[in-house]
Amino acid sequence: MDRAQKEKVVEELGQIFESSGVVVVARYEGMTVSQMQALRAEMRSVGGAVRVAKNRLAKIALDGKPCESLGSLLTGMTVLAYSEDPVAAAKVAEKYAKGNEKFVILGGAMGSTALDQAGVKAVASMPSREELIAQIVSAIGAPASNIAGAIGAPASNIASILSTIEEKAAA
Repeated sequence: MDRAQKEKVVEELGQIFESSGVVVVARYEGMTVSQMQALRAEMRSVGGAVRVAKNRLAKIALDGKPCESLGSLLTGMTVLAYSEDPVAAAKVAEKYAKGNEKFVILGGAMGSTALDQAGVKAVASMPSREELIAQIVSAIGAPASNIAGAIGAPASNIASILSTIEEKAAA
């Protein structure tokens, strides 16, 4: 890799560190190509990505970024999992780590907040952006559906009373 390519990689990594909601650093030593492809596919399905980069270049890219504390985790064979959604990459990485012992989460960063293994696990247990939106919408919609049910209930009660009277009269 020549100097121009290295500069391009450092620039790309810098963009990742600045724009990602969460970055998870993990060790992947011993993983097969198919296992790595499966991880990439899972991450892509939630809008995230997986990136393997030289630790030295990643440390250069971290210089001056909010998540600069990640530099201490970049030793050995490391991989970066990241997403704009502050929860998605952590969820996928945590789920994948449970099923693959060769994929070991070292830590990560959420903005300027450094995360250890327990921190990544805590972020992974949080509801995603879409789940939060769905919860808010259902909370807003619940009173309206209750009102509609209350308004419609007397009419259905009258209809059932009338049908009961009609059945008794016919008998």
